[in-house]
Amino acid sequence: MTPNSNCAGLERILLEHRRWITEALHGVLAAAALAAAFLLRFEFTLDPSNTKMLLSALPLLLGVKLAVFRAFGLRHLAWRYMGFPELVRMAMANLAGTAAATIALRLAIGRSFPRSIHIIDLLLCLTLMVAAHTVVRLLFEPRGDAAASSGARQRIVIYGAGKAGVTLLREIVANPQIGYDVAAFLDDDPQKSNLRIHGVRVLGGRQELTEIVRRHHVAEVLMALPTATGNQVTAILEQCLAARVTARKIPALAELIDRRVLVDQIRDVRIEDLLGRKPVFLEESAIRERLAGRIVLVTGAGGSIGSELCRQIARYGTRALVGFDQAETALYQIDQEMRECFPDCAFYPEVGSVQNWRRLEEVFRDHKPESVYHAAAYKHVPMMEAHLFEAVENNVFGTGNVARAATAFGAEDFVLVSSDKAVRPTNVMGATKRVAELTCLAAGHSSSTKFAAVRFGNVLGSNGSVIPLFKHQIAAGGPITVTHPEMQRFFMTIPEAARLVLQAAAMGRGGEIFVLDMGEPVRIVDLARKMILLSGLKPDEDIRIEFSGIRPGEKLYEEVSALEENTAPTPHAQIRVFSSREVSIERTWGSLEDLRMHSEARDRVGVVLALKEMVPDYNPSSFVLRQALQEKAKRALVVANVG
Repeated sequence: MTPNSNCAGLERILLEHRRWITEALHGVLAAAALAAAFLLRFEFTLDPSNTKMLLSALPLLLGVKLAVFRAFGLRHLAWRYMGFPELVRMAMANLAGTAAATIALRLAIGRSFPRSIHIIDLLLCLTLMVAAHTVVRLLFEPRGDAAASSGARQRIVIYGAGKAGVTLLREIVANPQIGYDVAAFLDDDPQKSNLRIHGVRVLGGRQELTEIVRRHHVAEVLMALPTATGNQVTAILEQCLAARVTARKIPALAELIDRRVLVDQIRDVRIEDLLGRKPVFLEESAIRERLAGRIVLVTGAGGSIGSELCRQIARYGTRALVGFDQAETALYQIDQEMRECFPDCAFYPEVGSVQNWRRLEEVFRDHKPESVYHAAAYKHVPMMEAHLFEAVENNVFGTGNVARAATAFGAEDFVLVSSDKAVRPTNVMGATKRVAELTCLAAGHSSSTKFAAVRFGNVLGSNGSVIPLFKHQIAAGGPITVTHPEMQRFFMTIPEAARLVLQAAAMGRGGEIFVLDMGEPVRIVDLARKMILLSGLKPDEDIRIEFSGIRPGEKLYEEVSALEENTAPTPHAQIRVFSSREVSIERTWGSLEDLRMHSEARDRVGVVLALKEMVPDYNPSSFVLRQALQEKAKRALVVANVG
């Protein structure tokens, strides 16, 4: 039988009876400390009176100290882990135990020991207890040589000698089956240089990375930098690429709140790590109060935002969740996922189009949703420039249908997922989303349903975003095509966009347009370079970047608020609210009827003018204007020929 198996068997026995064994051990140590204190105080010569004093006081002292130790929870301390909080608890327990024992002895015996005995006893008892826990930890903690014999271990360095890095090192040492051998720490803080942390030295920072990787035969760099900025992560990744070593990362601290094992969360570096967005913190009680026990309907449930809304909403104890989408394959996929991941949430997939009033009426009548999240929309900018009527019918009249159904069937609240492209729009998609906002605000004036809209920018990895396109182009060997060197966009991840939509909805009282904090805008060309870097390749060397020119309806910079709108903070730091100009119900409905008339007549010029009337700051693209004028010329020619 090997020493390791003996230790494992002993550890099992100790764990089964841990509390009683711990108390017995503490009792033995307290008795030994008192006896040693007497011997030291009287120079190892005890006369009969001192011996009698020791033996008469020992039972009372042990009883008092063990009661105090139990009150301080010392019997629940883990044997294999000893940190500063545990040391503080032990010190406080011993101080309180010595004070209580001193008082008890004076009351019971009528006199106290010499003060020096109490002080020596306190110091010895604390020292023995710390030493005992340290010995236990040394006995049962895996050793590098024993772990190494179990198989090949990968040499790594941990980048970041802070709390996260130290925790990561501890877990790697405690779990040899992971197969990591930590060669060194790296940290950019010069004050930490040459420090030893649990036997591992901090050998330098980013500039020394290449040399350390070469000298120590490192195969991987683990970044333990939960709060690092995107630029910092990018710079480290570039150094790792130059050193020809793999880089991985632990998640941000916000992602680790409910995670107990840090090493299980090690993952590849993602594009959102390089963008350096601040983590999203939620006031979950408000969201749960809004959603728990309710029936919720999500339109566009098969899309990237709609499906994530379904996942997030299901976590808050909804009574039922209705997913509505015209794309049957996407709806089937989210249905399967919901059944597997959220079996306690009743999910009802409903196929249909928001343009079909009769179908919407059936779904609302059957399920009677109390909350509606309207994410169904056409969002692809160049595609909608070429399909003006379809954008209007889906984004405007489809939204109007859902809003009308929510009002007719008594939904309590309605949230429109809008876009930053609705601000001073230069494209059809943005103009139709702004009209959708106006439609919802107008609907709220004559309804008990509370209407609100939430604007945000581009979402990483969503359908139609540049991320899947860039991945495909990189996989094909390039080049990556970017429209313009100065093209900028706001970005956030799909999960954080969905979370902030729910947070904003929980704040809504009706009539608001919420705007999510999108952080700093990102140049698309910088995003392309970072994606090439993530692929382990060098921008402009392995993969070229080409500029294809701005597409119809695009503008270089996106905005989140129009100048005439007044901004105000909300209780949530990452959400702001805009109070729009008062919406005229009569004017809005009248303009919508004009828009509908021109759309049904397939009058492109009329539709553009109607959009311009409803959204005065809409600046149609030359592509749309050219199409409208060409169509007008064709109609005039037809009329002339008929005449």
